[in-house]
Amino acid sequence: MFGLGLSELLIILVIVVLLFGAGRLPQIGAGIGEGIRNFKKSMKEDKNEVDITPTKGDADKK
Repeated sequence: MFGLGLSELLIILVIVVLLFGAGRLPQIGAGIGEGIRNFKKSMKEDKNEVDITPTKGDADKK
């Protein structure tokens, strides 16, 4: 896994707990999960194409 062993992952986890606190970790995890879900949802949705071709009436307004 990217050259990280169990001891390196534990050290990273301890640093994260010290920085954010144990009580805040579930909120951070939920926020990251929601962001990933929203990103996946937006990638699956059909995009509505917007036609920006000028019409004859638009040229007369300038």
